[in-house]
Amino acid sequence: MTEWRVPLSVLDYGIEEADAAQRVIASKWLSMGPEVQAFEREFAQMQSARHAYAVSSATAALHLAMHAIGIGPGDEVIQPAINFVASANMTLLARAVPVFADICSLAEPTLDPAHVERLITPRTKAIIPMHYGGNLARMAELVELCKRHGLALIEDSCHAVGAAYHDPQGREPHGLMAGSIGDLGTFSFYANKNLACGEGGMLVTNRDDLSERIQMMRSHGMTRSSWERHHGRPGSYDIALAGFNYRLDEVHAALGRAQLAKLLPGNERRRQLLKRYREGLQGAERWLMVYADRIEHSSGHLMVAVADSPETRAKAVHALREARIQTSMHYPSILEFSGFRDRFPERLELTHQFANRAITLPLHPGLSTEHVDEITQILRAIE
Repeated sequence: MTEWRVPLSVLDYGIEEADAAQRVIASKWLSMGPEVQAFEREFAQMQSARHAYAVSSATAALHLAMHAIGIGPGDEVIQPAINFVASANMTLLARAVPVFADICSLAEPTLDPAHVERLITPRTKAIIPMHYGGNLARMAELVELCKRHGLALIEDSCHAVGAAYHDPQGREPHGLMAGSIGDLGTFSFYANKNLACGEGGMLVTNRDDLSERIQMMRSHGMTRSSWERHHGRPGSYDIALAGFNYRLDEVHAALGRAQLAKLLPGNERRRQLLKRYREGLQGAERWLMVYADRIEHSSGHLMVAVADSPETRAKAVHALREARIQTSMHYPSILEFSGFRDRFPERLELTHQFANRAITLPLHPGLSTEHVDEITQILRAIE
């Protein structure tokens, strides 16, 4: 196994996270309780959202979101194929049909609203844009489409925590936070995210009519939590609807609170590093940096470059591995996985090209500018 000299991602963890975990241990209360409540309150405040619900993962958040708006058998859900498979999986598990739309361009790998509009049918129930790499999709167009066709809008904001929407023309929802634009927004706190707890996620909404339903569905459909019963609320409870066990525990919530305090400064450092990457790749004929012109409005989750060919990408991966620099790919096209290939034979040309030519490079707040310069020099030297 390679010991990476420059890893793809490194946790920004320290005494704050250690103190947070110790605080929970000292409290002797591990299941969902006051740390979760405080995390939800602080996250909602950052989001300017009415409701935020901490859950066990972003996949759980997506599952809850689909159930909350009633996605079910025969419904169609339009979404990108350049994404982690969770959204497509949750669509299938709701017995609905994922409908895959192409991306805008190789430099803008988020849902193309024009293609989305062509895919809308009477069976379309929702659109799920994914804010790739921390760069928001074309939300003005997507919001307008959803309003015109009566569709739900679920934001996959797993990459975009702490980022606000910027529309070049100033159209609504200009200035709103990622995840607080649509009917529902989902977030991931997986170990490589800007806000990292190891596991965990958040589901946010400004719709009061969805809030109580989500809160109960998160925990078996129960009307009272264990924490409430432990602290003097009536000991009995009702089961108002069929629900799941998607609760977040106190340790992960405490870690999330410590990470939330570091989020915005960490995002700013990521943007500084993205600008350094942009400078290093300026004029490089074989490489296109995604969202190079929108760094100021990104959460800076990923640094992705697109090669002029799959062969160039393969050479770059090899050269960087030889230098013990880790790379990855975000993402293989969902349409090329064996579980999807035969069921969804459509070919999305830009999606296919992106999946075969993009490379994810190291990016995290602790990354040095010297390492960024070394990486861009290696890329420029590929022949």
